[in-house]
Amino acid sequence: MYQNIAEEKFNNLVKNHKNKDILILGIESSCDETSMAVVKNGREVLSNVIASQIDIHKRFGGVVPEVASRNHLMAVNNVLTEALEKANVTLKDIDAIAVTYGAGLMGALMVGVTYAKSLAFALDIPLIKVNHIKGHISANYIATPTLEPPFMALVVSGGHTAIVKVADYTSNQLVGSTVDDAIGEAYDKVAKVLGLGYPGGPVIDKTAKEGEADLKFVRSDALKSTYNFSYSGLKTAVINYLHNLEQHGKTPNIPNVCASFQAEAVDVLVEKSIKACKKFKMKTLAVAGGVAANSYLRKELTAAGEKNGIQVLFPPMVLCTDNAAMIGAEGYFSLINGVNLADTELTATPNLHLKYDVLKK
Repeated sequence: MYQNIAEEKFNNLVKNHKNKDILILGIESSCDETSMAVVKNGREVLSNVIASQIDIHKRFGGVVPEVASRNHLMAVNNVLTEALEKANVTLKDIDAIAVTYGAGLMGALMVGVTYAKSLAFALDIPLIKVNHIKGHISANYIATPTLEPPFMALVVSGGHTAIVKVADYTSNQLVGSTVDDAIGEAYDKVAKVLGLGYPGGPVIDKTAKEGEADLKFVRSDALKSTYNFSYSGLKTAVINYLHNLEQHGKTPNIPNVCASFQAEAVDVLVEKSIKACKKFKMKTLAVAGGVAANSYLRKELTAAGEKNGIQVLFPPMVLCTDNAAMIGAEGYFSLINGVNLADTELTATPNLHLKYDVLKK
């Protein structure tokens, strides 16, 4: 019975979205942030509440899945209440629910998915499944309300590094991606071996400002002629450099190591994303994911964009890291295009990949 009602309401919203405002409740719990947001028409954020667990996981040097799941359970009701209050709406005003169902940590995802299914069922409203990476890209629709496909996207997060051609609101084409570690993983691992703590991205970015990029860790790029990336070799080279110093009783200049690592990690992103824009004649590059908050990436990519006549877009800091507003935005664009309606059989999918269409050159 529920599914028939939800499908009918979904189809009515698809048909009438140009004639009415649509409120989406976004739910995000893929890692260590419990977040809920109310988003109007895919671009206007009425509320975006984020309960972060960073301070909890710092003591462990990284996210502990079971700890994350338990904290999601403890936070989820209060986060919903606050999101509705800040948006000045009630659950009766919500037209549909959008939830992250992958990629992420299994237990963490299950909390959000189960909660979303229960709410949708109780309210008899549509449930929309959202790929976390699509959500990061859609953060740019909120940050830049005039943004419309096609454009190029640089996805840089803890688990993903890719250049994606966004052909339209539902179609993506892969231009290039990491062949091993993502850039965010490399930041965390290098920060850990340097004893700088977790999360690695912000602390390396801050420390790098005190140093000089006077070291070269990787001498050649086997992927230079492609749009792909590799961060495993860079991470290993930094670790080997530090071990070599230790064996000789020498102390590393940590700010210089951070500055050199960061320059090497980021410069290749700048070079290849601008190259991809020029290759595919894209005048707009939208950056998505947690590493989009990195100050060196913002400075270097903006300068490269200005030099090459390419508009580079960055979401504000709050929309770079995991948040439910981006999930609500992506849910809206899925809805009005008639895709990704879920049912009560929806399950968390930790290793979910972004679906790509054939790249048109």
